[in-house]
Amino acid sequence: MKNIVKITGSKSGIILKLDPEAEWEQIKKEVAEKFQSTADFWGDAQKAIAFQGRELNDDQQDEIVKIIQENCRLRIVCVLDEDPDREAAFAQAVKTGGRNSKAEAADQTAANLMQTDNGTGFFFKGNLRSGQVLDVETSIIILGDVNNGAKVISKGNVIILGALKGNVFAGSAGNVDAFVIALDMKPVQIRIADTIARSPDEDKKGRGKKEKETRIAFWEDGNIYIEPLDKDVMSDIRLS
Repeated sequence: MKNIVKITGSKSGIILKLDPEAEWEQIKKEVAEKFQSTADFWGDAQKAIAFQGRELNDDQQDEIVKIIQENCRLRIVCVLDEDPDREAAFAQAVKTGGRNSKAEAADQTAANLMQTDNGTGFFFKGNLRSGQVLDVETSIIILGDVNNGAKVISKGNVIILGALKGNVFAGSAGNVDAFVIALDMKPVQIRIADTIARSPDEDKKGRGKKEKETRIAFWEDGNIYIEPLDKDVMSDIRLS
């Protein structure tokens, strides 16, 4: 049988060589099988990752990263593009926890972050990719996607005008009135104050898919609820 996924590794990084002609579903299946069978080898290491052989868009890269992290304890800190000095790039990415890739992700994040005129919140324009962390003192509106492996931390509310596929921590200073809104709510994890919620298993496995729908996650009586955002819910929102 043709080997459609080849894994090579070094001290700091992993290179996944993918067959350019193979079916995407077959590639995902083989990635899951290979990392599941080698989970003990990888342990709980932190690695950067690069792809060869097949051009992947951001969603496909995030999908592969999610599959890897669901099938072993390995943490992928960031995805790197082609680099002639790949090992040095791997080492730098791991050293900084993914906050510095070849494109200086942290600097780019800061450049895309804008404070509102009254100082009560922030806007962020762009997509957050795996390994990027956005940490703000107030509420934030994100004009883009929060992809798998990315994380948003806010002492206030988090509003995502895009897809939420990563992690969000709202009300990080203990504010239980904080909420999270996303146009497409498919998080790995949502935390509000000290309460944590994860995506249902059916979402992770792709079962019971629904149309994209704006949803809100909010805290009530020690639990986090995720519901469609309608007029009744909006009237109950307490801005913080």
